[in-house]
Amino acid sequence: MKRRWSLVFCALIVLAMPAHADDKYPGRPVTVIVPQATGGANDAIARVIAQKLTAVLNRPFVVDNRPGAGGNIATAYVAKARPDGYTLLLTANSMLVINPALYRSPGFDPVKDFEPVALVATAGFVIAANPAFAPNSIKELVAAAKASPEPLLYGSAGVGTINHLLGEMFNKAAGIRLTHVPYKAATTAVADVMSGQIPLAVLSVPVSLGMVQAGKLKVLGVANEHRIAALPDAPAIGETLKGFGATPWYGIVAPAGTPKAIVEQLHAAVQQVLDAKDVQEKLIALGCEVRRGNPAQFAALIRDDLPKWAKVVAESGASVE
Repeated sequence: MKRRWSLVFCALIVLAMPAHADDKYPGRPVTVIVPQATGGANDAIARVIAQKLTAVLNRPFVVDNRPGAGGNIATAYVAKARPDGYTLLLTANSMLVINPALYRSPGFDPVKDFEPVALVATAGFVIAANPAFAPNSIKELVAAAKASPEPLLYGSAGVGTINHLLGEMFNKAAGIRLTHVPYKAATTAVADVMSGQIPLAVLSVPVSLGMVQAGKLKVLGVANEHRIAALPDAPAIGETLKGFGATPWYGIVAPAGTPKAIVEQLHAAVQQVLDAKDVQEKLIALGCEVRRGNPAQFAALIRDDLPKWAKVVAESGASVE
């Protein structure tokens, strides 16, 4: 009888083993934290990537928007999350390489607190103007700024945002002084440029592309290092001001300590997603382009970008308590 029950017990164990779905990652839904409200560039990119990861890995990848404190709330949340691959951060470069210089205590260490998984995209940024604004090029804008008795105004998505810092980089490169007008949201800056309240704004292409295509905004120059696919006829500012340009990136990171095997699996899945033609087309339609990089390359990019943007932040005088 004892032997019979032992055999039954062993059989039950064997039968139960396949039920442990969590032993194979991912065994349940994965949360993709976005440190920005719905409707922004970060959110739009995250939803394209998450939808495809759901199909590739056969488990839901659910976008969870957690805006606030310039992205620090969401970023710090992921830094402290359990390192099991079920909480990821899909973020713009500003949270990881600008906020540490901008905020005295952002709540995380961009190098020590995260495992870089994969770069996914870059986003275009432009200097856009009201169609009635006289200058039609960067050269004409620089000339107008130098000739104007009053400083010309430019809007951004807020103090210390990539929009603001690109504007200050432009001031320095052009030898002019456009006056910064910070907004709480880029969409508000767009509205004020279209209504003529301010003549210019530094905007992400995902936020401004529809208005540019509708003729409600005009692009004076692209702030990226090169022309972008979404606006192939718009010249890069660097074509006029040699050496000017920055290309903001978006990437996925996991909490530090996430097993290497999970990081590698996620990285491989992201590459499969980025290979899809429809994903590439969706990113271009958003004003973005595919950006690739393995975990080691991504980690090196973060380390290299930190001092570069710290210098820009210091020169801008921007700071947030």
